[in-house]
Amino acid sequence: MASKEKRTVMNTITRLVVYLIISLTVATVNAQETKIDSTKKSSNYYKIEALKELKTKIEKEEREFLKKEIESINDRLDAKQITAEEAETLKKEAAKKRAANIENRLAIIDNKIALLGRNEPGYETNNDGDAYFSIKFGDDDDEWTAVRFGKKNKLRKYDRRTTSDIVFAFGFNNALIEGQDLGDSPYKIAGSGFMELGYAWKTRIFDNTNFWRVKYGFSFQWNKLNIKDNQFFVNNNDEITLQEFPVELNKAKFRTTNLVFPVHLEFGPSKKIERKNYFRYSTYNRFKVGLGGYAGLNIGSMQKLKYKEDGNRIKDKQRGGFEVNEFVYGLSGYLAWGDVALYVKYDLNPLFKNQPVDQNNISVGLRFDMD
Repeated sequence: MASKEKRTVMNTITRLVVYLIISLTVATVNAQETKIDSTKKSSNYYKIEALKELKTKIEKEEREFLKKEIESINDRLDAKQITAEEAETLKKEAAKKRAANIENRLAIIDNKIALLGRNEPGYETNNDGDAYFSIKFGDDDDEWTAVRFGKKNKLRKYDRRTTSDIVFAFGFNNALIEGQDLGDSPYKIAGSGFMELGYAWKTRIFDNTNFWRVKYGFSFQWNKLNIKDNQFFVNNNDEITLQEFPVELNKAKFRTTNLVFPVHLEFGPSKKIERKNYFRYSTYNRFKVGLGGYAGLNIGSMQKLKYKEDGNRIKDKQRGGFEVNEFVYGLSGYLAWGDVALYVKYDLNPLFKNQPVDQNNISVGLRFDMD
């Protein structure tokens, strides 16, 4: 019993020592916080504020690490793997290590704040963490970057010829059928749609002008047809035909999913932004045109039927077996202002292979290229 009370007292003393060391260290580091040159504050304000928030996270992180280490030591003590004297020694060493970590890591952040305070905008510094991210305010490639964190310090790259975008598009979808006008299509305009999601890189072709660019990447395309007149697709000995469904359909839709690799020649004016130690070309609020095509693979097809039978609602999903062309290729283009474009794409390959009558998918909608 006495031994247990003794251990409780020693644990209490240890905790007090640990928190005293951490408090003194944090107070010392905070007292040495660097003063920022007021002439640089406006341009580097957001970077400095982000670094100050990082200091708070560092302190919290190290305290959590210390708490877990002490819990681990107590578990070893309870399991009689170490003596009470050894446990106290280990706790003191852990407390000293975490206090030193806080002091060193905060000193690094203070030095970065001082570096931002005495340098002009565009002089980039990175955090010593593993992650890399940036928060940006303003137009393309202007200097209102709030903060960048990365693995190593580096200056902003003088010329960045290649940029990247997330591509998202959606709109109307239908099929051009051999020998028929679009107005005679068996597919409804409303409810027949497409969606595209992908990633694209854009590279400037020439050294001294950004008028011509090549845009390339990969995309997933979902093309959906809403079938009219209570019909549905049937595979009769590899011939795909539309037939009337035996009961009233609430919905009959057919969807294909493709993985494609688009390439476009993009052209249009851009603005050159020149700074002291770098330059960029920006197409923000500029007109641009993209002409090209795509090729890829069909990775899925599905017919979805909804109807009632004997008073029960039934959803029937039929996957595969529709003789869809495995290889997909076509033409596409867009007219854009800034990041928003009118987008058209047309499959040169027929939707179904080896059929008496060809059907080619066509889509019209909006495209967003978001950096």
